[in-house]
Amino acid sequence: MGKALIIGCGGVASVAIHKCCQNSEVFEEICIASRTKSKCDALKEKLEGTTKTKITTAKVDADNVDELIALIEEVKPDVVLNLALPYQDLTIMDACLATKTHYIDTANYEPEDTAKFEYCWQWAYKERFEKAGITALLGSGFDPGVTGVFSAYALKHEFDEINYIDILDCNGGDHGYPFATNFNPEINIREVSAKGSYWEDGHWVETEPMEIKREYNFEGVGMKDMYLLHHEEIESLALNIPGIKRIRFFMTFGQSYLTHLKCLENVGMTSIEPIMYEGKEIVPLQFLKAVLPDPASLGPRTKGKTNIGCIFRGKKDGKDKTYYLYNICDHEECYKEVGSQAVAYTTGVPAMIGAMMVMTGKWNKPGVHNIEEFDPDPFMDALNKWGLPWKESYNPVLVD
Repeated sequence: MGKALIIGCGGVASVAIHKCCQNSEVFEEICIASRTKSKCDALKEKLEGTTKTKITTAKVDADNVDELIALIEEVKPDVVLNLALPYQDLTIMDACLATKTHYIDTANYEPEDTAKFEYCWQWAYKERFEKAGITALLGSGFDPGVTGVFSAYALKHEFDEINYIDILDCNGGDHGYPFATNFNPEINIREVSAKGSYWEDGHWVETEPMEIKREYNFEGVGMKDMYLLHHEEIESLALNIPGIKRIRFFMTFGQSYLTHLKCLENVGMTSIEPIMYEGKEIVPLQFLKAVLPDPASLGPRTKGKTNIGCIFRGKKDGKDKTYYLYNICDHEECYKEVGSQAVAYTTGVPAMIGAMMVMTGKWNKPGVHNIEEFDPDPFMDALNKWGLPWKESYNPVLVD
């Protein structure tokens, strides 16, 4: 069928690459490119005897547009799957524009010097991608990603209009460390220490970090504390789901995690402002990242499950209706299958599926689009087939 260039070789990329190799009818060839080529080579070596997919590797600096263009021109992929850092979205989009290559990512752009992630930078590319006749699919992870597909599916099959969406992200996994982050510590800690916000009646309502707390009983996990955070998919869903009155995003955190984080925050370790240390400039958060356990190392130690989904309320045939779509994923099962825990798995699988949708032409719409703007049905089928089966409930407990 075709060839994908995958940029990045961290935890999520590793899952997506495993999944591409399981799906070699579509992904006949992949090229894995990263700043550290040895990581790509090690993964290639691990997978080569197990798949029909032809794997090549390359070294690339994803901050350098010219290097990216040269690599794309050499590899000639049908799609570029960006699993590098969110700070690199725009350079990779620039390279895709220059080479007229479809683009897929899992997280929206974030400038390195401000902890502010929003879609405006990427949406600004809309007309240029349309003119080039290529598709940019934004946010093909789980949240953002599957949560958007769930929303489009609910609107298509269950509702005439959706008025309320609560996105609930629960990680009930235990890795045994007093403190560690499940994905890139820099991005994880920025997300949690930023102010929260939700969308209501056409505008953002801002909250203090971790100010709004609720308890919820998650199937497969049990009762958990969850906190309202700002999350990027709220921004696109507010535009793309008609009839919406309010969207909120909640994520679970254990008390130990929050106590450690508060302490690190109080002593300045989560700051992104550079400081001078022994005549050298360092960023405290980047230093903290270096001393924390590598998220990729949590896989073999993590037990328990994740449960991520959306509770929808709206109208069907003039009547009020509630509907809950969610996925439960087991950390140990993920590790057995692809060697990583469920947080990377739930992002890596949808990244492969998004690339497959664009590559097979099932989703083809020149321009820059969020995932909920496409037909959800083929994606929902693929989730069941490739390891993230979804469940539904018509009578969920609501979040007040």
